[in-house]
Amino acid sequence: MAGLAVNVDHVATLREARKTTYPDPVAAAALVELAGADGVVIHLREDRRHIKDRDVRIIRQTVQTRLILEMAATNEMVAIALEIRPDLVTLVPEKREELTTEGGLDLVTHRDHIEDAISSLHQGGIPVSLFLDPDRDQIKIAHKINADKVEIHTGTFCDAKSPQQREETFQQIVDSAKMASKLKMGANAGHGLDYKTIKAFKGVSGIEEFSIGHSIIARALMVGIDRAVREMIALIKEL
Repeated sequence: MAGLAVNVDHVATLREARKTTYPDPVAAAALVELAGADGVVIHLREDRRHIKDRDVRIIRQTVQTRLILEMAATNEMVAIALEIRPDLVTLVPEKREELTTEGGLDLVTHRDHIEDAISSLHQGGIPVSLFLDPDRDQIKIAHKINADKVEIHTGTFCDAKSPQQREETFQQIVDSAKMASKLKMGANAGHGLDYKTIKAFKGVSGIEEFSIGHSIIARALMVGIDRAVREMIALIKEL
């Protein structure tokens, strides 16, 4: 069965809307673990718009499962990761004006830069995943520059406007997962997945873990974090 890593960024987003000390993503991280999540995901952005350095440090000290740190491949972030030592770093593209991560890394254009970041993190004993669009050529480059895993971007599939687009983009995800498996890399998947779109992955092999945040945190506002996480785990178990 694939695992579930829960992104708690949006708990911090709500906190920052009023510049208060609550709700606390540290507490949310503990609650998603108690509900059965296999890992906690946080994205420390350059502008610190939601998750703060304080959150990263405390969650690193308190997490009982695995801490997955999403970050841009900058010197600042690599230095923080080497100090904090998360269980996995996921390198993602980052633009200040975006609401959330839009699309995967471009390894054709930024290959050398990403490869340098991977090398530095590996020297510190930290495995690295790359957030990529479902593109077999990008997967091949990820393998060549020694990425340990890829996280396949599912957002285009989740936002598809027509059945044809949904079918085409889903097949690209399936093909990318197969390619990663063939190259002996782990394959995770995430972005935009919710309680409906996750059902499409029934019978799909090769995906080790789903990274889901917004839909779980949104549902948690209505039913509580424990139930929201357990309901998603139940759906994943049916895959």
